[in-house]
Amino acid sequence: MHLDVLDLRNFYYRTSLGRAAQKAIRGQVQRLWPEAKGQTVAGFGFAVPLLRPYLADARRVVGLMPSAQGVMPWPAGMPNVSVLCEETAWPVSTGAVDKLVVMHGLETTETPAALLEECHRVLGPGGRVLFIVPNRAGLWARSDQTPFGFGRPYSLGQLEAQLKPFGFVPEAHTVTLFQPPSHRRFWLRTGAMWNQVGRSLSNRYAGGVLMLEASKRVFAPRGRPVRGELRRPLQILDALPKPVAGPLPNRRSDSRTQGKGAAPAFTHQPRHHI
Repeated sequence: MHLDVLDLRNFYYRTSLGRAAQKAIRGQVQRLWPEAKGQTVAGFGFAVPLLRPYLADARRVVGLMPSAQGVMPWPAGMPNVSVLCEETAWPVSTGAVDKLVVMHGLETTETPAALLEECHRVLGPGGRVLFIVPNRAGLWARSDQTPFGFGRPYSLGQLEAQLKPFGFVPEAHTVTLFQPPSHRRFWLRTGAMWNQVGRSLSNRYAGGVLMLEASKRVFAPRGRPVRGELRRPLQILDALPKPVAGPLPNRRSDSRTQGKGAAPAFTHQPRHHI
């Protein structure tokens, strides 16, 4: 079940732990995707805190928020780019998205297969998607003080296995949020140090958040190619029946019948001599 948008907003924008988590995750997103100039960038779930670096150069930025979660205007002080949508029916054209970020969307949905199909639909050929989910081996998935304590946590193998049947190819992965999910001042002050040490030790375990980048797989067409041209172009009169050669009509009988209002005879009548 999706979390409420007000709870997500209050965590990421009004708590010190949420702002620290936002900074750490956004830093890893920028490391994987340093720029998106001229591209269309979309986020599903509550991914808008990670999309701000792309507002200046991207051709378009869209924040998709499911109806079960709710929507809020974003970004503050700028034209709104967030939109309320159905979880598996986004108001986005097929193949229109170059980069897609999914956070607080996959682990909380009740229909993950339909959601992954929608992700595959909106991505263009060669498009990239970044799934951000709770790490099963981390501490954040075991605490309900943060949004990552709700929904289904994933291991790397579980996430890759769930994506492959829907046409996604894993490209890169990383973990972040090595600091404890605590609001205490000591852990908040030393959070940056814990994240730096954790990234140097492991890119799979201990981190609270697992991030997997995948690309859209486009299958090559199968079968023999079909020629798009005909050997002999069709003419306009080809569909009409062709005339059949036959005996000429009797002119004398035609002149007799035409005066009586009868239709002219086109069949040859044999004449008998007496």
